[in-house]
Order: sequence, then C-alpha cells, then structure tokens
Amino acid sequence: MNTHLNNPFQGKTLEYIVTFLVEHHGWDYLGARIEINCFVSDPSIKSSLTFLRRTPWARKKVENLYLETISER
Repeated sequence: MNTHLNNPFQGKTLEYIVTFLVEHHGWDYLGARIEINCFVSDPSIKSSLTFLRRTPWARKKVENLYLETISER
C-alpha cells in the first residue's frame, strides 16, 4: 500500500508552499496570520525560506496554513 497518496506535502517543496500562499493570500495576510518578520518587514520568498528552514515552529504554522488553504478549495 502506498502511504504517500494521502500526503498533501508529497512532491511539494517549502518554496512551492510559500509561493502558493503568497499568490493565494498575499504578504499582508501572511504577516497578519503568522506574525514573523520575514512576512512583515520587506518580505521575500528567499528571506522567508531562510527563516523557515531554521525555525521549525514557524515552518509548522506555514504548513498548517497551507493545509487549511488547500482544504478550502
């Protein structure tokens, strides 16, 4: 049995997830929803990826928002 079939992160990189959220919600929403400087102060994909790769609690919040967003579709 293939357990990857139900994994919403299968084949999705962190860069894909952040880009998807920015395109879907925008930086202002992300900064209000997940209060981290890389979303509020001069946001960019690159700075966000750097921070999120080093900060597990923030990455988890981003992943949870991604799951919430795709479940609404």
